Amino acid sequence: MENSLMVAEILYQKVADDIKKNILSGVYELDSLIPTENDLEKKYSVSKITVRKAVEQLVAEGYLMKKSGIGTRVVSNHLFNKLSKAKSYSTIVRENDQLTKQVLEVANVSAEETPIATEFGDQNIVYIKRLYSLDNKPFIIVSHYLPNVEIPTEKRNLKNQSLYKFLKDSGQEINSFKDEFSAVNISTADQKLLNKDDTLALKRIRRGFDNKGNLIEYTESIYDSNKMPYKIEYEI
Repeated sequence: MENSLMVAEILYQKVADDIKKNILSGVYELDSLIPTENDLEKKYSVSKITVRKAVEQLVAEGYLMKKSGIGTRVVSNHLFNKLSKAKSYSTIVRENDQLTKQVLEVANVSAEETPIATEFGDQNIVYIKRLYSLDNKPFIIVSHYLPNVEIPTEKRNLKNQSLYKFLKDSGQEINSFKDEFSAVNISTADQKLLNKDDTLALKRIRRGFDNKGNLIEYTESIYDSNKMPYKIEYEI
């Protein structure tokens, strides 16, 4: 009996790991539906119970969301999910509204052109600027600065890809992060991009570190919190 339980645990974990791998690699794209339970049973040659347990685990980790009569949808493709029991802000938004993103710019810049030149040192930096929209209304401007990575400059390759998947593929993996929040007056250009009547917005700065404490990601995000307040849900 004990051996049977151990086999069952290994099976559902293998299924969960493979589904997660397909999410992170873009095989199952953000906001798309994963295969049905019947299809997953056939694909992995396992029971319906094993499939359900694997899916439930990924729902709990924040990668998937089940909706009756619709199917199981990919709501996050971030490696960040494993760092805490917190449900990310973007996941919460996707559960209630239509969140889409557009890549505005991808460029190689020198460290001197970044907001934290002294922290990055003498490195080449990949700069990525994205615009997120909520129900087709501009909502968040996100600027990523990534040292020591090579990301394809074709914008279409970044549309539904996880930023943290690119980092992992380049041999870098987020082990910890620090967030800072402040209220700021944004530039005229950002105000126009967000289609805001006023200049006040919420700014989040995120620093991501590897297991040696090296800075491998710096991201500035500007939120029009009038469209939706910033919130995070924690599971105890």
